Amino acid sequence: MMAERDFYEILGVPRTASQDEIQRAYRKLARTYHPDVNKSPDAEERFKEISEAYAVLSDPETRRRYDAFGPDFRRVPEDVDPAAYARARAGAGARPGWARGPGGEEIHFTVGEGFEGIDLDDLFGGVFGGRRRGATGRGWGPVPGADQEAELPLTVEEAYRGGRRTITIPGPGGGRTLQVDIPPGVTDGQRIRLAGQGGAGSGGAKAGDLYLIARIADHPRYRVEGRDIHVRLPLTPSEAALGATVAVDTPGGEAKVKVPPGTSSGRRLRLRGQGMPNPRGRPGDLLAEARIMVPPKLSDEERRLYEQLARVSTFNPRSRS
Repeated sequence: MMAERDFYEILGVPRTASQDEIQRAYRKLARTYHPDVNKSPDAEERFKEISEAYAVLSDPETRRRYDAFGPDFRRVPEDVDPAAYARARAGAGARPGWARGPGGEEIHFTVGEGFEGIDLDDLFGGVFGGRRRGATGRGWGPVPGADQEAELPLTVEEAYRGGRRTITIPGPGGGRTLQVDIPPGVTDGQRIRLAGQGGAGSGGAKAGDLYLIARIADHPRYRVEGRDIHVRLPLTPSEAALGATVAVDTPGGEAKVKVPPGTSSGRRLRLRGQGMPNPRGRPGDLLAEARIMVPPKLSDEERRLYEQLARVSTFNPRSRS
């Protein structure tokens, strides 16, 4: 039987790691080994291993039990003293090998030093086969399932409109397919909670929750900051000089922008409420940045008129006065 790896080792963090450090380590590894992006033969198994380690260490209560009882944290009853457990594990050196767990599984005891004469069966009240459980099956110390996280990539349009999305969460047996309702106007980093879809609980305890973290992908036309959407607004020299009302694309459709006379490149024109929707408040704004464009090739008439303008115009954009 393969030895169980330490969850901290799997995530590459010290045992003193903060919850933020654990989360950052998990996200980095999950992005590296997610089966959708990593096609190596062992990527799926590695991803499962990483997910399990994170599921345990991201929940403070489950992490406390893991720190106290190691690989046996799901089996040891709640009322067992960690110090007594450690002594019993060490004392198991008097009879090293495998014992039978409550579900018929084998549990391996390592050989320790000292503390001989402490009986694991006595300590755990029959957990390891010496005594029977109660009729209700309780006494194992039900452990709620850990909350889990996964990233949900979205386009700007998907984030703007919301809707229903089918996703597959990797896991034992090929993963699970879930239907997710995405609220309109979801922002980058926003967490979508799926109750009861996290890690499985033990001993009849409820499952944890699954949190999907929205990640809005880069877009060739739109840049999203919070609920504000930034776009470039190409203008002709005459539109910029004389002013105009022009159309601009937004994730929600076409909008009209009033360009004031004398607009230069870089000027931002704000369309209030035309950014990302907000189900619970004011929507974001659309910020259109003016970019003055000239024809790459002039017709004869255009050239004549530009030459005429150059002769009569006194405007010097490089003037220091």
